[in-house]
Amino acid sequence: MILVDSSVWIDYFRDRTTVHTQQLDEWLDQGTQDVGVADLVVFEVLRGFRDDHASRQAQAFFGELQTVTIGGMDNALQAAQLYRRLRALGRTVHSPIDVLLASYCMAHGHTLLHSDADFESLKVLGGLETWPH
Repeated sequence: MILVDSSVWIDYFRDRTTVHTQQLDEWLDQGTQDVGVADLVVFEVLRGFRDDHASRQAQAFFGELQTVTIGGMDNALQAAQLYRRLRALGRTVHSPIDVLLASYCMAHGHTLLHSDADFESLKVLGGLETWPH
């Protein structure tokens, strides 16, 4: 499965054309990839909508995708360990949700579509597959 980070969804819902949103559009239109969304990513995206109608449309859209829960205890413990390993290397990831998402992808073998530099720091640890590679 391809999990999509809020950095891409936000551009997608703002109709911004990037290589990431173009790739997402292709996967969604062609159905060639199983695209999913994490529960806490839904939170990150929906909290930014100012318009209720647009927020409801996005919520309905997310309801059509496979949703995974990344905030459980097992993943929280694994993510905390990843965060401490990064800090030991002198790197800081600014969003705790990014660490939880990366940890979940690593544990379940999912690819992550993102446009956020924090994930490049997490790739240093190994085991995080992203698009583009």
